[in-house]
Amino acid sequence: MPTATSSQDSSVPSNPPVEELHFTRPSRRILSPEDQGLFLASPSYTLLVSFIFTLSDSIRDTPISAIKAAELDPAVSSVVTVLDDAEALIERCPPADTGGSRFGNKAFRDLVDAVEASLTQWHERLNITDPAAIDEVATYLHHSFGNRTRIDYGSGHELNFMIWLLCLNRLSILKSSTFPSLILVVLPRYLRLMRTIQMTYYLEPAGSHGVWGLDDYQFLPFLFGASQLLHHPVIRPLSIHQPLILEEYAKDYLYLDQVAFVNSVKNVEGLRWHSPMLDDISAAKSWEKVEAGMRRMFVAEVLGKLPVMQHFLFGSLVPAVEGMSTEEELGLEREEDEVAGGEVVVMQDGMKHVHTPNSWGD
Repeated sequence: MPTATSSQDSSVPSNPPVEELHFTRPSRRILSPEDQGLFLASPSYTLLVSFIFTLSDSIRDTPISAIKAAELDPAVSSVVTVLDDAEALIERCPPADTGGSRFGNKAFRDLVDAVEASLTQWHERLNITDPAAIDEVATYLHHSFGNRTRIDYGSGHELNFMIWLLCLNRLSILKSSTFPSLILVVLPRYLRLMRTIQMTYYLEPAGSHGVWGLDDYQFLPFLFGASQLLHHPVIRPLSIHQPLILEEYAKDYLYLDQVAFVNSVKNVEGLRWHSPMLDDISAAKSWEKVEAGMRRMFVAEVLGKLPVMQHFLFGSLVPAVEGMSTEEELGLEREEDEVAGGEVVVMQDGMKHVHTPNSWGD
């Protein structure tokens, strides 16, 4: 099992020369335990871990209010307007009457279709004009809204959003100087958008263990949020149990904001009852311990788990390595075309096995 990269060696590898890229629509390549092993030893794994941890390093001890809107890089502002436009599409795709069904409002599929129809325009706004480049990069944004067929959302979709930002970085549209604003401006905007979508269309949590998971839908706000709080003079891990702390500081700190949101949507009161993992983590002696644990969890429970990573998409900017399976070889449909139910086929010992996705293992 790979280990979490330390903050000292989490620099992002240099960008490839654009003229050497042969853009291609991303597809799944982790379709067996062997594929997973190849990925964990690949340059793309190193790239992804380095990107996430470098973003985390860039916001250490930094509140959201430290980023001034007037000082945003134009490319960051353009990314925010894309998310604004995506939220505006919700009004055009009102939820259908489901007759009391708890999850899976089918109007979500209309929203995803509306997003797809807007992708070219949005990426041209980001100064991507090559149709093949748009096709590759836009696929990650498209998949970051959830699964159209299953009407679900989980940490794998959240990861697609980060890969979208990584692709924009690899194309030198989002330079390293924008990293703090990506986490303190762009990510909060994406989280607000996805909360609205989750509550409007009642998306099923993809692979959730319910109360036994860290969160039904998101993971990264906890990793990045712990970095923000690393040496805070007042707020401690146990502070998440204090409503006044959450009320005063949630607007500035991702970790507290996510805890406050989780509290707001649960039917029972108290982290001990509805989010015991978060409750357990709050007993940590310092935010350094929490952050280190979140890094290990990201490596082990997101990147290290086949049921999550079998949905991961590889193109030219985040490439697969030789020897990894292809959908065509295994006779699989594309991710977005698979039947409802969340069951996917992976190869093991030369046989096809049905897998039910689960984000957090056993």
